[in-house]
Amino acid sequence: MIGHRWRRRAAGLSVAALVSGGLALGAIGTSAADDGELLRDSSSEECANAEALEGAGDNFEENCLTESELADAQASSGILPVGGVASSPNISLESNLPKGGAFSAEGAFNSDLAFQGKYAFAGNYQGFTVYDIHNPRKPQLVAQVLCPGSQNDVSVYGDLLFLSTDSRWTDDSCSAQGPLNTQQTVENPDYWEGMKIFDISDVTNPRYVAAVETKCGSHTHTLVPGEESVYIYVSSYDVNAQHAKCQPPHDQISIIDVPLDDPESAHIAAEPVLFPDAANQGSNTRGCHDITAYPHLGLAAGACMGDGIVMDITDPLDPVILDQVRDANFAFWHSATFNNDGTSIIFTDELGGGSGPTCNPTIGPVRGANAIYTWDGDSLDFASYYKIPREQAATENCVAHNGSLIPVPGKDIFVQAWYQGGISVFDFTDPYNPTEFAWFDRGPLSADRLILGGAWSTYYYNGFIYSNEIQRGFDVFNLRDPRVAPAKGTRYDEFNAQTQPVY
Repeated sequence: MIGHRWRRRAAGLSVAALVSGGLALGAIGTSAADDGELLRDSSSEECANAEALEGAGDNFEENCLTESELADAQASSGILPVGGVASSPNISLESNLPKGGAFSAEGAFNSDLAFQGKYAFAGNYQGFTVYDIHNPRKPQLVAQVLCPGSQNDVSVYGDLLFLSTDSRWTDDSCSAQGPLNTQQTVENPDYWEGMKIFDISDVTNPRYVAAVETKCGSHTHTLVPGEESVYIYVSSYDVNAQHAKCQPPHDQISIIDVPLDDPESAHIAAEPVLFPDAANQGSNTRGCHDITAYPHLGLAAGACMGDGIVMDITDPLDPVILDQVRDANFAFWHSATFNNDGTSIIFTDELGGGSGPTCNPTIGPVRGANAIYTWDGDSLDFASYYKIPREQAATENCVAHNGSLIPVPGKDIFVQAWYQGGISVFDFTDPYNPTEFAWFDRGPLSADRLILGGAWSTYYYNGFIYSNEIQRGFDVFNLRDPRVAPAKGTRYDEFNAQTQPVY
């Protein structure tokens, strides 16, 4: 059963007023103004002349920066030169393992991360890598599995690893041909995209055991544990009338049931339509980009293109939307994270789809930012925006991306990736006044062209911060600050950022 209501937030404070003198403000409150575009997509007239990085980024084809915005951004000067590094004094890069082997190419983008015991599992558009992190300062490569299929977002549960494929291939094997373009898809309507499942009982030799095809593929996925199964919420939205298995309006998620004693029999158990009236409500929402489950509270928060939602998932096969909001400053609702007691939620806006230079005075501090909402069990209410205050070069893709809580009891502290904006650590215990207290940033990959790069996912796990850098490889950071010292008392046996643990 799907029942919900939705509310719209007007645009925030004047960008010109906020960015006078540069990006000096990290946290911005609210002020009513005229409504703006809820979601500017690449088919709109103002995007006709937009510059794009074909095939790059997270969801660039879904929205854009206009030609004038890009020109203004290119006139800005970046703080760091190519090869430059800067950080706050309380954080240090302990280790970097460059990409290698079949994952070395510029187009072999590193993606998401998951953790189990002494191992980190790192997604890449060409497959995934397993690292031994028992000594975080000297991580070791354990296995590299070649299995192309963007984005290859990864999660783990017991002896199982799950991999998302959101591009069309000739079949579900790791040797399939692809990705197929739209014309090839029309010619080959039997293409495949969806979820792949691996047995990792021997992490040195992961074994591919099952695949489940899903409508419109799997851009991201979320694990929801059950008693005898683990359920996978599959988020997808790449709707195209020319794709036989991804017809509009879509508006749904797929829920896969994976029996723990027989994962080879994994199957689609439900396909709830979350947005049955989206078109009639003036939304471009066709599905969700990312969902974060909080099993401890029986809730999930969804970032769904033009909408932010909270769902009741006490029945994992029948999610019910409890509230739904929109924000005129958000171009693309990308991801969501609860605070530990479930009274605040960070939503991210992936303006430019991850491929654009949006961390500059031209774009300002309220677009391509985080929006923090309070949650009282009934309604979402806007509290503030947060965006990194450091200006980035016009050749640096920079926007809010994946992060996680640092488990400090009684505090709400978040570490987050900002692509080539680096990583940021901020305290949002007061949701109306988020405050950064640690950061790390590298200069651009090139002074002449925008190469898609930077931190894709940055998560805290058992005392250290780990980051999957799109081009530069696997980073390990040490945050030495009394504000996070209590987090060392929390140890996880397993960590998937989209299945949020309580601490």
